[in-house]
Amino acid sequence: MWAAATFGATLVAAPLPAAAGLLDYVGQCVPFARAASGIQIYGDAWTWWGQADGRYDRGHAPRTGSVIVFAKTSRLPLGHVAVVSRVVEKRVLMLTHANWSRQNGVRGHAEQDVTLYDVSPDNDWSEVKVWFRASEGLGSSVYPVKGFIYGGRPSPQLTSTNPDYVGALIDAYVPGAGR
Repeated sequence: MWAAATFGATLVAAPLPAAAGLLDYVGQCVPFARAASGIQIYGDAWTWWGQADGRYDRGHAPRTGSVIVFAKTSRLPLGHVAVVSRVVEKRVLMLTHANWSRQNGVRGHAEQDVTLYDVSPDNDWSEVKVWFRASEGLGSSVYPVKGFIYGGRPSPQLTSTNPDYVGALIDAYVPGAGR
C-alpha cells in the first residue's frame, strides 16, 4: 500500500504504514489503483491498457475488482485508472479511486463507491460520466474509456458494507444525467 508525500514540487509515492487503510490514501490514481486492485502495472494511467495486453485479461464489461482505464484526453493528459467496487446494473457501477474530486480544496484523496454511468451510444462502456463531489452528482464531462483490466486481487476495503445503490441509480437516471 502506498501514500503520497510531497517534497518541493514533486509528488513521491511512499509505502503506507501497515495500520493505514486504503481510504486514507492521498496521491495519484495509479499507485492507488495498483494497491486497490492488485494489478501490478506501472506508468501513466493511459498506458495501462496497452501494458495489460498479454499480461492480464482485458475486456469491455465491468467486473468487481477490475480496473477501468480512461483514455488520455486534453482534460486527462495522463488518463485515469479506477477500480470497480460494485456493478449496480448494466449501465451503472461504483468506483473506488483517488485523485478525482477535491476534498477540502485538495485533489488526491481516495473516494469509495462513487457512481460511474455508461453514456456510450452502443452501451459498451466506451464513454462515461463520473460522480463529482463539487456538484454532488455526475459531472458534466464525458470521458472516453479504453476498457477494463481483469485479474488482480482486490483489497477487502474496495467497497463499503452498505453502498448507496439507490443513490447511484438516481445519480445516473435523473433527467439530464446522460447525454
